[in-house]
Amino acid sequence: MNAKELRDKTPDQLRDELVNLKKEAFNLRFQQATGQLENASRMRTVRRNVARVMTVLNEKAAAAAK
Repeated sequence: MNAKELRDKTPDQLRDELVNLKKEAFNLRFQQATGQLENASRMRTVRRNVARVMTVLNEKAAAAAK
């Protein structure tokens, strides 16, 4: 997922995506705590995707406020 794809989505779609990513991050943390995590690099990818979604949401909110 890249920022260009995210900018094409509506704020509601972005919020849904954010919820899904946060659930995935929680599940990955749980797997790590129990020693079942197989792909540790996935945690980094999910964290960065959360940051991308939040950045685009903030950009859209700032544009709407103007």
